[in-house]
Amino acid sequence: MPPERRPIVLCADDYGLSPGVSRGILALARAGRLSATGAMTNLPSFGREAPALREFDGRIGLGLHLTLTAGTPLGAMPRLAPSGRLPALGRLMRMAFAGGLDAAEIAAEIARQLDAFERAIGRPPDFVDGHQHVHVLPGVRGALLLTLKTRGLAGRLWLRDPADRLAAILARPSAPKAALVRALSLGFREAAGRAGFPTNRGFSGFSDFASGDGVAPAFERAFAALGPAPLVMCHPGEVDEGLRALDPVVESRPAELAYLASERFVAFLEKAGLVLACRPPTVPFRTA
Repeated sequence: MPPERRPIVLCADDYGLSPGVSRGILALARAGRLSATGAMTNLPSFGREAPALREFDGRIGLGLHLTLTAGTPLGAMPRLAPSGRLPALGRLMRMAFAGGLDAAEIAAEIARQLDAFERAIGRPPDFVDGHQHVHVLPGVRGALLLTLKTRGLAGRLWLRDPADRLAAILARPSAPKAALVRALSLGFREAAGRAGFPTNRGFSGFSDFASGDGVAPAFERAFAALGPAPLVMCHPGEVDEGLRALDPVVESRPAELAYLASERFVAFLEKAGLVLACRPPTVPFRTA
């Protein structure tokens, strides 16, 4: 008998960011080259692109990609977005670590983005993560866990832990970026577990956003030193003006799209003994 293949979540971030990004993600989902995607429900493109996701309900994981640093909030946020536009990541981080976020304001926006997902898909998300990993920041993580628990979602969805072991991080590209996110994420998995939400164990996919021939080997290195319930993020998509207006990650997206659609990627998964899964395998939560 052939050896059993190891399950791994491959999640495309940023569904709804722009029509081109959504088209690329849908193409990969139809080809069986992704196992999850997170949706940015506060962006105008999401409303137009959301119906297409229903085709994949039950086939891939459909999650909320909580967004606090792109576009406009779905309701008034006088502290975080006094102009009506969400801030850049740097400003959000400064406010978070200075204790300048209003927990009730953040919780209200989380609820609105969840509501938008549920209206579009007809049910709560399979998982929640954050655009630019904002869900682990002080003032956001507590609001997120409380909001999800209040809505009765404990045990019904899982959360992304964007941290990993330092040795694993050093074996992959963009180690400084991954190490910074690891530091920001300290304590998140434990807090999620206490609130009743499982998480992945092992996280990769950080990139220097190179394009062209460098994408394939760099992406394959993201699968090095996997944890016991691993998740790899990716950012495929077609380039359009909507993307250029909203996000600095542009030229690497079609390169990732091409690689994930390629036979090289299929052969890599086969050789590595991996199979794409909609959610991380269950790992009992331990406080020690």
